[in-house]
Amino acid sequence: MARSDLDELDLGIIHALHLDGRASFTRLGEVLGVSDQTVARRYARLRADFRVRVSARTDAARVGEVSWCVRIQCVPSVAVTVGRALARRADTSWVKLASGGTEISCMVRAVSDRDSSALLLEQLPKTPNVTGVTANCLLHVYFGGPQSPVEALSPEQAAAIRWPEAPPDGRAVLSDDDRRLVGLLAADGRTGFTELAAATGRPHTTLRRRVQELRECGALYFDVDVDHRALRLPMQTMLWLSVAPDRMVETGEALARHPEAAFVGATTGSTNLYAAVLCPDPAAFYRYLATRVAALPAIQHLETAPVIQTLKSL
Repeated sequence: MARSDLDELDLGIIHALHLDGRASFTRLGEVLGVSDQTVARRYARLRADFRVRVSARTDAARVGEVSWCVRIQCVPSVAVTVGRALARRADTSWVKLASGGTEISCMVRAVSDRDSSALLLEQLPKTPNVTGVTANCLLHVYFGGPQSPVEALSPEQAAAIRWPEAPPDGRAVLSDDDRRLVGLLAADGRTGFTELAAATGRPHTTLRRRVQELRECGALYFDVDVDHRALRLPMQTMLWLSVAPDRMVETGEALARHPEAAFVGATTGSTNLYAAVLCPDPAAFYRYLATRVAALPAIQHLETAPVIQTLKSL
């Protein structure tokens, strides 16, 4: 990964927050070898200058939700309007404008089949100037979620701050109160329990216990939003790949090991692998396609869609 306008301490803080987004400044300082005041100042600078933000997210599979990779074809004149409308929806995780402004790609999470069909089968196809909708169910994530795009800590430092891995069978049923709590933490994952108690009207001890329970079972995790341009990786591209089913795991895991990969997942549909990659410029992206991607023998078809605007990132 290319170095950036961020220095080693900045990158160390970002990496540490990926490992435990709610670690105290004191704990971060102990791991990084600086004072808690220094960490607090740097984090405030990262938020202000580089739009770094800790955000709570739920693991869809562990809370009984289904994720859909949706591609919407439309006329260029309405793409931004439709994309912004999708970005305002609570059930979209991210929304990106791609392919010269004629396609919107987004991740939609639905609690039930009825929620899925309401958007995918009823609302979007009837939207004026939308010419096509393709929705593929996300089946498995090879890379993404709580993994860090920045590797700045030593293995010993990472082990000292990493939140314990959840059991593979962890599950949780989210109540309306839980979803309100997660919504507040999605806006700012480092919000204190006193502030959360004031916003929800629930005792801070109850909230602390519930967050602990949701994290321990893997239903809740904390991610770090980082503007990829701050990492000097301004070219963001979505890849849609068709791979023989018996080589899908092998290829997905290989893509996940690429430094350029920000997300890799298996989906339904004719293109059964999806990846988001970051590169410094078109020349670097070309080299990536011509070397790393070209070296994967099971790929039968590849479609690339450069992102021209990110309308929502969550």
